[in-house]
Amino acid sequence: QVHLVESGGGLVQAGGSLRLSCAASERTFNNYGMAWFRQAPGKERQFVASISWGGSRTLYADSVKGRFTISRDNAKNTVYLQMNSLKPEDTAVYYCAASSSRVVSGIKREYDNWGQGTQVTVSS
Repeated sequence: QVHLVESGGGLVQAGGSLRLSCAASERTFNNYGMAWFRQAPGKERQFVASISWGGSRTLYADSVKGRFTISRDNAKNTVYLQMNSLKPEDTAVYYCAASSSRVVSGIKREYDNWGQGTQVTVSS
């Protein structure tokens, strides 16, 4: 099990930027595939971005491609989500997730560790 703590959420105007961070407790952080998901009120949790254990492979939802960038620093046990050109429809609670099977995937059930989430609100 790995404990995940997200930070960096907040209120931003449309067109602005935020960078989310997810700090992991696990010393073997580089054994995990990592991802970000988000959940808006009344909606299903949806995939945002995923990154391989070494950082060489990434996967993005079509809705964020070209605007969001996922990255990781294994020396700091941290994964990041840089969000640019934010839109009101990006408003959601953003969750960090870790996969012990090292997948790069947009499928929720592939991830067995989840953080508590951080709120991102984009005003129009």
